[in-house]
Amino acid sequence: QVQLVESGGGLVQAGASLRLSCAASGRTFSSYAMAWFRQAPGKEREFVAGISWGGRRTYYGVSVMGRFTISRDNAKNTMFLQMNSLKPVDTAVYYCAASPDTYSSSESQDDFDSWGQGTQVTVSS
Repeated sequence: QVQLVESGGGLVQAGASLRLSCAASGRTFSSYAMAWFRQAPGKEREFVAGISWGGRRTYYGVSVMGRFTISRDNAKNTMFLQMNSLKPVDTAVYYCAASPDTYSSSESQDDFDSWGQGTQVTVSS
């Protein structure tokens, strides 16, 4: 497994932007497909965005499409989530996750076996 640490969360107003980072250590970062999930209070964990091992392919949950951008820098063992036009409904704990299947394009949390501790994002109206 790979160890993951998220950062970059915070409290912002609606319409603002935030950039989350996920730093990886341990096994070769570039061999993992990666994703962001989020969990709001009282709700199930939700898929946000995913990225292929090389970063060429990205895919998004419907609720964030067009506003969020996922990327990765394999040389720096880091993944990012640029969040623009934030809304109060985006308020959640955001988690990064790694899949042992290099070619995974899954949106299911069951297919990811390494998780960070999460970073809180709060969007006020």
